Parts: sequence; structure tokens; C-alpha cells
Amino acid sequence: MENHHQIKDGWFFETCPMWPGMGFSLQIEQVLYSKRSKFQQIDVYQTRNHGKMLALDGIIQLTEFDEFAYQEMLAHVPLFAHPCPKTVLVIGGGDGGILREVCRHDCVTDIDFCEIDEDVIKVSKQFLPSLACGFDDPRIKVHIGDGCAFVLEKKSRYDVIIVDSSDPIGPGDVLFKKPFYKGLKAALKPDGIVATQGESIFLHQEWVIRLAKITKELFIKQGYSCIMIPTYPGGNIGICLGSLGPELTKPARPVSDGVQDRLKYYSPGIHEASFILPHFAKKMLRDI
Repeated sequence: MENHHQIKDGWFFETCPMWPGMGFSLQIEQVLYSKRSKFQQIDVYQTRNHGKMLALDGIIQLTEFDEFAYQEMLAHVPLFAHPCPKTVLVIGGGDGGILREVCRHDCVTDIDFCEIDEDVIKVSKQFLPSLACGFDDPRIKVHIGDGCAFVLEKKSRYDVIIVDSSDPIGPGDVLFKKPFYKGLKAALKPDGIVATQGESIFLHQEWVIRLAKITKELFIKQGYSCIMIPTYPGGNIGICLGSLGPELTKPARPVSDGVQDRLKYYSPGIHEASFILPHFAKKMLRDI
């Protein structure tokens, strides 16, 4: 797989065909890890101002500076939209951040986690303990393998499925296609919710429209939630959601004071506000 970055004079430069004509750069102090796994190049850097940074095939996956925005929203928007989630499946996200947030929900009793690249988990446990702590909960069962194949083995099992995928290049490509979403739907209980990484309304409109079409065709309710996050391309990323019953745009349960005090981004107010999109994006999705 092509590595979409270069290091020059102590700066990490990220470029990618998915956002042509632009790039992103962070100053780095040290390369902490750099090795190719069976599936992709894995790099961990110590940055000057953003803490540690994880990159896969040269694409930034997270920095300690702002990872909470993505992890909290991708986990808590679908989980709080469900009135009582007990069984949860997380696909991808070998860093453990989504699991960390899922485990804040006491009503959840069983968590299946499926990641294709075991090396990402190992690297995160070594270098990113603030995220990899998500693996410590006894409710979690870790499965190493293809998320598409794993889903096909499960029927009507999960209240919530969260797909923390990389971009639709490399191993993450199949996670953006309709057969995968059909598998997700079949794996949900009758009132289940699915939430997937939904790219940027500014930079990836083709992919946002594709995901919205798929979820509108398959689910009773569909929604798109937008997250501000500085180190992702364009400073934003979205969540594409599908529901077989529950309303998506507002929490179905209150957030306890104990949980809210530990969160940095998610709140009931930001849950609802994240579905209010700029006019061009609202029109783009409405016209599908």
C-alpha cells in the first residue's frame, strides 16, 4: 500500500488522493515506532504539540491532542440514541479508543470487538495506553479477523454496531460498500442502530452521498452527525447512522453526572446539534 506522507526537516507531511490539492503537517520530535504489518504501514510519532500520533499508511488516525472528539461522538451518539443497549459490536479501531467510551455505559453487558490487524492493537497497548485502556474491560471479547466475515456470522445479535473504519483505501475499502451494510443490518436486533465513520462533508462528498444512499435504502431512519476535529482533513469528520427504530438525533437516555464529568466533547446538547448541518450539506443529503 502506498504511504501517503513524508518526513522533512522534522515535519510530518500528510497527503492523500482522497483530498487532492491539499495536505496537513505536524512537527514531530521522535519516531517511536515504524514497521509494516501484514496489512499496512504502522507509525507512531511523538509530536511537538499534539502528544503521540498514530498513522496508518501515512494517514493520521489520531493524536492524543484531539482524539477524544472522534472517540466520544462515534461511540456515544449511537449508544445514547438507543434506549437500553446491552450487546455491542465494534469493528475496527485497534487503538482501543472507541472501546474506552463504550465501556462507560453500565447497561452494556457484552462487547464484541473485531479488528483485522492485530499489530495495531499491540502498538496501541505499547504506546497509547490512554486509548488502549479500552481493552481492559472484562465485557470485551476480542476477535482478530475480517469485520465483513465476522458480521455475516451474527444474526439479530446486537443493539448497537459501531464501525471505526479507516478511509476507503486499503483494508478499509470493503467497509464502504452495500453488502457490508446488509450484513450489519442482519446482525442487528429489531430496534438496533449502526454508526460508521462517515468521512467529511467538505472533502468527501461522493463518499458521504454513497453512505447516505446505502443507509437510507436499508434502514427505517438515517442520519449524519458532524464532528469538529482539528487533525482530520478539513477539520471535520462525520458519522453515518442507520436505525431500525430509535430516533437518532436526540439521546434516549440521560447522561449521568459521573459520565459527563469524564467527557470532553459529547453532551446531550452536542448530540442534537451535530445533526444540524450546513445548508449545502443538508441539501446534498436531502436530494438523495
